[in-house]
Amino acid sequence: MLALAQARGDHYQGHAFAAWTVFLSQESSESKEPKDPIGAHLKHSLAALERANSDRALLATAHAIADVIIDALRSGNKILLVGNGGSAADAQHIAAEIIGRYKQDRAACAAVALTTDTSALTAIANDYGFEQVFARQVEGLGRRGDVLLALTTSGRSPNILAALRQARERGLVTVGFTGSKGKTLAALCDHLLVAPTDDTPVVQQIYLTVAHGICDQVEQTMMREAAKK
Repeated sequence: MLALAQARGDHYQGHAFAAWTVFLSQESSESKEPKDPIGAHLKHSLAALERANSDRALLATAHAIADVIIDALRSGNKILLVGNGGSAADAQHIAAEIIGRYKQDRAACAAVALTTDTSALTAIANDYGFEQVFARQVEGLGRRGDVLLALTTSGRSPNILAALRQARERGLVTVGFTGSKGKTLAALCDHLLVAPTDDTPVVQQIYLTVAHGICDQVEQTMMREAAKK
């Protein structure tokens, strides 16, 4: 009986030890996650925005992009925008700021997001493959002197690369917005804005914030010039 009791005691102790080990493992794993994900994200985003704001090369590139957009619009050209997923939404957002208005009433400016025509997108994808969904539209709509603004957090999206190549062949000015791992995109871009992070949502936040600044500069310049006429 004593031996049986001892065996049972060892058995229960073993189970208790195993349960305690699992608990500690879970607690250790959970402790690695931020207790306040929202606050952690805001802190991370603000730090990245501060790095962007202190990056002279990035700011110079943003001003150069504003200038090429202004030059294109002055000449009666248009801005074409492309992106996938969240970047597609950002492309549409930026196009809306340009063709509608950013802050002030003014004449409309020509901007088209090539992410919105579901019939064209699905027809091209079906007939030529998804890699060509933007390039085919650039071929049909792009003209020398237009600007192609391509948004890709990774810098590696095949359909974005194909669109940039097509734009170069047709004499468009090529502009890219990407994250820190997308620097190789420079080979296809006349101007490349690189966010100082590779965290996808923060990359998107940075280039949308910068794009708002560009829209503001474009709008103010176009309004000053219109007032002089």
